[in-house]
Parts: sequence; C-alpha cells; structure tokens
Amino acid sequence: MAMMIIDECITCDVCLPECPNNAISEGEEIYVIDPDLCTECVGFADAPQCVDVCPMDCPGWCFPNWSDTGIQTQLDVLFN
Repeated sequence: MAMMIIDECITCDVCLPECPNNAISEGEEIYVIDPDLCTECVGFADAPQCVDVCPMDCPGWCFPNWSDTGIQTQLDVLFN
C-alpha cells in the first residue's frame, strides 16, 4: 500500500528528504506521493517516515491511500 498526502499539505519540505524511496515530489499545489514508489518505509523504518516528521499532526494529513488498486488484489488473494 502507499501513503497519500491530503490537500491541506502546507508544502513545508520536511517529508521530502525523509522518504527512502524518493516517492514524494512537488505537485502543482501540494506534495504528492507516487504510489508505485511508496512502500510505507517497509524495510527502512518501523513506520512511514513522512508520518513521523510531518508537523501537521499526521496521520490526519498523510495517510494510507485506500484507493491503491493493489489493496484489492491483495484482499482477493487472501480471501479467495
């Protein structure tokens, strides 16, 4: 699954250097996370680093991207 940043992002740059996969980039108005690159820091840290460093009281501002199509595939494999 990948993380996602919501519209209230203040583009403070704190999360950018913390991502071990370089999945965070500057979007038109807010930072965005590339779901193909984001691994929620699995293998790098105990928790997503964007959540740990966000000054805006994450995970309310940065949270799992439930629209990630990989989730449905994983659920189908588990329950079918």
